[in-house]
Amino acid sequence: MPLFIVILGITLLFFLIVTCKLNAFITFILVSLLVGIAEGMPLDAVVVSIQNGIGNTLGFLVMILGLGAMLGKLVADSGAAQRITTSLVRGFGKKNIQWAVVLTGFIVGIPMFYSVGFVILVPLVFTVAAATGLPLLYVGLPMLASLSVTHGYLPPHPAPTAITVMFGADLGKTLVFGLIVAIPAIIVAGPLFSRTIKNVKASPMKEFVNPRILQDDEMPGMGVSILTALLPIVLIAMATLAELFLPEELLFTKVVGFFGDPVIAMLVAVLVAIYTLGLARGKRMAEVMDTVGSSIAGITMVLLIIAGAGALKQVLVDSGVSDYIAGLLQGSSISPLLLAWLIATVIRVCVGSATVAGLTAAGIVLPLVTATGVSAELMVLAIGSGSLMLSHVNDGGFWLFKEYFNLSVNDTLKTWTVMETTVGIMGLLGVLTLNAII
Repeated sequence: MPLFIVILGITLLFFLIVTCKLNAFITFILVSLLVGIAEGMPLDAVVVSIQNGIGNTLGFLVMILGLGAMLGKLVADSGAAQRITTSLVRGFGKKNIQWAVVLTGFIVGIPMFYSVGFVILVPLVFTVAAATGLPLLYVGLPMLASLSVTHGYLPPHPAPTAITVMFGADLGKTLVFGLIVAIPAIIVAGPLFSRTIKNVKASPMKEFVNPRILQDDEMPGMGVSILTALLPIVLIAMATLAELFLPEELLFTKVVGFFGDPVIAMLVAVLVAIYTLGLARGKRMAEVMDTVGSSIAGITMVLLIIAGAGALKQVLVDSGVSDYIAGLLQGSSISPLLLAWLIATVIRVCVGSATVAGLTAAGIVLPLVTATGVSAELMVLAIGSGSLMLSHVNDGGFWLFKEYFNLSVNDTLKTWTVMETTVGIMGLLGVLTLNAII
């Protein structure tokens, strides 16, 4: 009966979001209330559980996502994203243009939310394709594969960061493992796949393309742009490696560990970006702070959706459903990683949003992390991979791609949907391979 109630709750979640178009945050709170009451929790206990779930989830994430949004906005508005693109394209040359845009998408995609990265980088893709005479999808898909992978796999993006917190996983290890899994996924879904769709013709839709291309003297240098964009990743990775290979009592290990804490790393990166991409470029502090302030508006709803998912997770835990599910799954012969990936995939197909799919799946499979002893970090990546699978007409990203590249629905399914599915499958294969090694 407890599992049946959860299934009804998830079904209701799908119905309200997909059919009724109800706001995802409101839907999560309603479903959390109904599931808690149906599971026999006292009314006041359900409310407390929801409050605790929201508080525990957001306590860490508000800082990470807020600072991440600020860094991404500074990278975009300063011209650093354009500098990285143009410099890499010039350096790699026409023959290796795909690898240039893959690197661009990866570097810019790490600190920047997917939709922001898409809007910033796709007009640059149009410019590169026009200048080189290469097919638009041949240039564009590798870039978008990189953006998609960073969005689904890697902190500080919302879903992987939130799931890391839910599972009590080590964020640094999640990032390092994510980078290992991401590279083959991007290569196969981007450069290799895009070479198989030469018959699909795409063209920029002029109504959606009106980029202001900055002049060379308006952009920061290449070294400064890359260093600033990747600084949090460098700090977190250094701390993780120091923890793995150096004695804990060393002063160096402690100092690197402090600056590699995700919150501190993001704070340092934002402070550096304020100077390197703002003040050092002749901007006034008030102007830079306007950019920083405007960045927060874009993540408000993302934070609320994550909070709602945290509420549902806490209700499942406090009502005893998590323990019940853990008991049912303990004797299962299916790999917990595969099971988590499948659940995330099903929810993705039904709901459309990768963030909602990842967070909902995390709440369902949370007991597997403690009950089976599986790596929490690999569970984060398995869910992230599944949450990118089979993007279709109920996903906003599907339509964003279709309209910008002026494709039919059928051609979008042949290109975008296959690319996203390839990313998801490659992610699962990478996770299972890592699980066999570590």
